[in-house]
Amino acid sequence: MPESVAATGRPAVFLDRDGTICEEMGYLNHISRVHVFPFVAEAIARLNRAGLPVVVVTNQSGVARGIFPEALVTQVQARIESELAACGARIDAFYYCPHIKDDACDCRKPLPGMLERAAREHALDLSRSVVVGDRYVDVALAHAVGALGVLVQSGFGRGDFEYRSAQWPRQPDAVLEDLAEATDWILRVFAPKAAR
Repeated sequence: MPESVAATGRPAVFLDRDGTICEEMGYLNHISRVHVFPFVAEAIARLNRAGLPVVVVTNQSGVARGIFPEALVTQVQARIESELAACGARIDAFYYCPHIKDDACDCRKPLPGMLERAAREHALDLSRSVVVGDRYVDVALAHAVGALGVLVQSGFGRGDFEYRSAQWPRQPDAVLEDLAEATDWILRVFAPKAAR
């Protein structure tokens, strides 16, 4: 990332999709299976009001695996954004990785490609940002770019933390129930840094 972006960029909140914004379905392979958590719109609206860009970053390897067409990823995101807009909330940007690990891309979480692209395209400072997700890959992604990593226990988060966290090389900066609690934490701990 160019030094000028790091020096002048804004902090942002990066959100995982499945298990964080909407119910975890394994592979969300049909638009009818989109169920946004009831607390998400208000949580994102609070981040919007605080002036923090909200960016979705999601692995969608079902595309490469032939489980669903790539068009479905953007249809699902449009559905989520429509539901949020009806409640006065917005997503500022959306990035997804359609690959499997063997594709050797730079965007599959925990690799930082999606965050680095967002930083370039939206003048964001990753070192002053936070990543929220329900898998350790989201925490590892955050730490790879110097951001804070928050694990939510919705989706796969509770099991991931209870059964696997002892083996993690670095623990999350916070472990919280869901995006509503994560938003409380961000606004209490992180937002004051954004005002610097």
